Amino acid sequence: MKKNVLVLLPVEARHKEKLEAAGAGCCFVYSDPDTVTEEQIRAANIILGLPKADMLKASENLEWLQLASAGTDPYIVPGVLHPKTLLTNATGAYSKAVAEHAFALTLMLTKKLHLYRDEQRSRRWSDHGAVSSLSDSTVAVVGLGDIGRAYARLVKAMGAYVIGVKRRGGNCPEYADELVLTQDLDSVLPRADVVMSILPNTAATRYIYTDRSFDGMKDSAVFINCGRGNAVSAEVLYRALSAHKIAAAGVDVTEEEPLPADSPLWGLENLVITPHISGGFHLPETFERIVDIAAGNLAAFLAGGELRSVVDFTTGYAR
Repeated sequence: MKKNVLVLLPVEARHKEKLEAAGAGCCFVYSDPDTVTEEQIRAANIILGLPKADMLKASENLEWLQLASAGTDPYIVPGVLHPKTLLTNATGAYSKAVAEHAFALTLMLTKKLHLYRDEQRSRRWSDHGAVSSLSDSTVAVVGLGDIGRAYARLVKAMGAYVIGVKRRGGNCPEYADELVLTQDLDSVLPRADVVMSILPNTAATRYIYTDRSFDGMKDSAVFINCGRGNAVSAEVLYRALSAHKIAAAGVDVTEEEPLPADSPLWGLENLVITPHISGGFHLPETFERIVDIAAGNLAAFLAGGELRSVVDFTTGYAR
């Protein structure tokens, strides 16, 4: 039976050619998440992209949803997808973009470039004193998915001692010097000069960083969060930074997004905030990777083969 493929990606003609070659014999419909209709959703056997979760309504026709994101939060909620619907995400597509963004924040904060940018705007010629070097630092990478691994390789190449923190044990990979389980995170934080968090939104990771976490960290430490904002509450982060329990933080995600204009976080000199833009399609290569993943999985799905990055609904992670 001919499959109906609904594409909710901002594709160009060359992307359409690639997808339609992979899905030869299928009927393709192109739309976007804002204008797609419920009729198009209900008719689809396959969706490529990010439909609004509340439009899916556990459609029995939907056999497979290929996300354009690594995050799966809205789609693993019971009742959103029919039990028979297969879910795959875009694991791997965002590793370069997000890892480099986190790395840039790390260098910015350890070299105090954020302070000098502020001084430039005020037309002040000031010296903010000593900085640190990654080559003499211990960096804890909390979450060793594709993005965490890419970031670990960057700081490792700079000479950092890298502690990888992950859910499951195993052999220590070449991009880390030490491997620690997430359940032992509190033993790692006091040792780290930089903590880079790239955790997803799960029951186990929600508000994993507490007042106690920051109390135990070095007052010279830098905290980076490019995973999910609810790994740390806005109040906890504000207390840690305003009391100088740590030196600085750089976050691409916040507990509430967009961050409210009246949030006290905006006024902190030792905090750099970017508005959840490390991923997305800001790096053009990311979108090309997503199309490649979708095309490869589409060909595999139609041939009855093994798909890449099938999501485990109990964890939200790709298996």
